[in-house]
Amino acid sequence: MSDWLHNLPVPMMALVIFGFTYFLAALVFVAVALAATEERAKSLKAISPGMLPVLGIIFGLFVAFTAAQVWGDSDRAGAAVSREASALRSAVLLAAGLPAEQETKLRGLVRDYVGQAVAEEWPMMAHQEASLKATPPALADALKLVVTMMPQGRAQETSQREIVAALEQALDARRQRIIVSLASVNSVKWWCLYLQALCELLVIGFVHCDNRLGSAIAMGLFATGVATSVLLIAAHDRPFTGQISISPEPLRQIMPEAPTGHS
Repeated sequence: MSDWLHNLPVPMMALVIFGFTYFLAALVFVAVALAATEERAKSLKAISPGMLPVLGIIFGLFVAFTAAQVWGDSDRAGAAVSREASALRSAVLLAAGLPAEQETKLRGLVRDYVGQAVAEEWPMMAHQEASLKATPPALADALKLVVTMMPQGRAQETSQREIVAALEQALDARRQRIIVSLASVNSVKWWCLYLQALCELLVIGFVHCDNRLGSAIAMGLFATGVATSVLLIAAHDRPFTGQISISPEPLRQIMPEAPTGHS
């Protein structure tokens, strides 16, 4: 599905998806009604109603497999953001064991990194444009600062080692969230999902071709189920896109405060 649909508010997304699905069901209803003439009605009625549960089960499996991917991507994205925030928080806390000048520089670099991630990377991830080609300058400078520092005593040496590990963990978590931001349900899966739904609608229409009201009710109910399933998947399809998306709030919460001036 395209960016414009994923970026719609959920009520508008629901309107588009339900409208399209009901339109598809209406087309099938009209097509079956036109095809079910007196000569053809008997042939259409000869289609076994036993196909309905079989096709319904296959459609349900399609939904389950697609939803499993979406839930997995969402869980991995949330875990990556939480792990990144936790690693950065650990680095900031451990900075207290460094000399005052290095501590101030490290806190400032972490603050710059968080600001860049929130202001630049999140909008890029929402449009699936984030890239792993470049390392964030602030985090690279933070690593360089800590690695090149000459520790004075075992305490600073331990702090240095732990801070480097925390910053490397934050970099790895960032890589994971960017990779997950590029994931989405591809067009082949969407086409297969709706094609299977179309097959089910056709069989409903054929089986009930002599009962227009019953056919309309059955098609409407199934179309509602299809639209509900598609809406649920589409709303969560891209973890960092749309109204229901993972926010950078965990990173904002751990952002070090800017140093205050002294008079």
